[in-house]
Amino acid sequence: MKRSRVILITMVLTILCAVLPLACMLYLSWTRAVSEEQTRLTQYAERAIARANISFTEIRSALHAIEPLNLPPCSDAHIARMRQLTVNTRSVEEIGYFRNGLLQCTSWGRTNVRVTVTPPDFVTLDGLQVTLRMLPVVTQSSAMMSVQYGSHNVLTVPSRFADVIVDPGIQLATATDQGFVLGEQNSPDPMLVRDIIANPVNSVDDSYLVATAHSAGLIAIAIEPRNFLFKRLRQEQLLLVPVGILVAALLVGALIWGVRRRLSPLGELSLAVKRAEFVVHYQPIIELASGRCVGAEALVRWRRPDGTMVRPDLFIPLAEESGLILPITDQVIRSVVSELNALLVADRGLHIAVNLSADDIKSGRALNSVAAVLKHTGIEPRQIWLEATERGFMDVNSARVTLTNARNTGYAVAIDDFGTGYSSLSYLQSLPLDTLKIDKSFVDTIGTDSATSSVTPHIIGMAKTLGLKIVAEGVETREQADYLRKHRVEYVQGWLYAKAMPAADFIAYYRLNRAQAPEVVDDEDDGLARP
Repeated sequence: MKRSRVILITMVLTILCAVLPLACMLYLSWTRAVSEEQTRLTQYAERAIARANISFTEIRSALHAIEPLNLPPCSDAHIARMRQLTVNTRSVEEIGYFRNGLLQCTSWGRTNVRVTVTPPDFVTLDGLQVTLRMLPVVTQSSAMMSVQYGSHNVLTVPSRFADVIVDPGIQLATATDQGFVLGEQNSPDPMLVRDIIANPVNSVDDSYLVATAHSAGLIAIAIEPRNFLFKRLRQEQLLLVPVGILVAALLVGALIWGVRRRLSPLGELSLAVKRAEFVVHYQPIIELASGRCVGAEALVRWRRPDGTMVRPDLFIPLAEESGLILPITDQVIRSVVSELNALLVADRGLHIAVNLSADDIKSGRALNSVAAVLKHTGIEPRQIWLEATERGFMDVNSARVTLTNARNTGYAVAIDDFGTGYSSLSYLQSLPLDTLKIDKSFVDTIGTDSATSSVTPHIIGMAKTLGLKIVAEGVETREQADYLRKHRVEYVQGWLYAKAMPAADFIAYYRLNRAQAPEVVDDEDDGLARP
């Protein structure tokens, strides 16, 4: 990417990093302010419903107490009982007794005024007949609510049904879920209340903030002017805007750091994965007894856009540590099939070894990747040799599952670089392996007085005992080859025979080798397949 383009993108991202956190904090301030105000209003609404339920409970108790009339109607004792219930019940202003639809007496005494029963506006589930607004004839007070049960009725002040302490300016209304308003406080707009009852949800518009509460057929509405919200909003902004500034500073700093780190090893490796800059070189695997090339190990190489090559030891550890080894493995598999498909189909005796990472072995994901790439290619699973280093066996249970699935599919399985990692004899005995590869560090000790020179024959003997085929890596001298042949090591690879080479060179090498080397085993049983 050109430097000018990187600078332009960086400038745009810097602006976004500076603006977006502040915008988000301002928006969050608004939503938090609205949410907290609606929570406060909801609490008022819930208290109003609780107050309405208390009022209904008190009225119901008074009516149930007086209705089973055991006293002569309108006698002094009867009137005294109604008066007692009126005085002792906060929600009751007056109790009256009706006979044949006419008022006979009240808790104030007998009446000579003709008062008939008022038709109810609605009836509760337990039979209370409620008239929302009526003028008491006896006391001539303001409009009251009438609740009739049997022969008695109770008059109560409607405000009892919204009688809670609220902040100045908060409006309350309590209603039934059918829309009958029982009580209100601070004169809310009737049209607004009606609309809210029709759609009882918390909301905010240009004029009001609304919250509702529901309980047992009742709905309470709490309303406040929108400008009440600004005080809460300022409090939230004082809390969150500094956070936004801090986040913006961190993002801008991280962006600058990221741009500087863009060409770091990990940054370059990530870009290389995205751009598929990896190529595969093939190191021939030679049958030691005959000198025939029976396969090759696919070795990944990183070729930069300028053509320079990066050594595997410089990027493979970073790829494994960062998890980028997984897409690199997928690229290797695709390259092998793309480059050697025709050769593998033409010669069933040829095998290609693909290295799997520890994560591939632990998760088993590489098996799906290989199967997907091989589909419809004509390449047989037995022509693919899966190699795993000892690091892949640290989780031995997961490794056993993956390797068993691989062998059941038809792949041959090898342990690579044996002796340099974490493996033990118990691992080799318990894991489904076909081949053991002796690491170059042990091959190098052949014919020397090195302290580890005696390890090589032990490794060979152990592999033979377990019935594993052996491949010796890094063979560079004739002395090493003779030693390995003497100890009946089946296969070797190393610079004595051929270095790793691009696909075209390997194809040419393979064809020349097979034309010159004698045929000593059948192609269908080349020894790389599992015993």
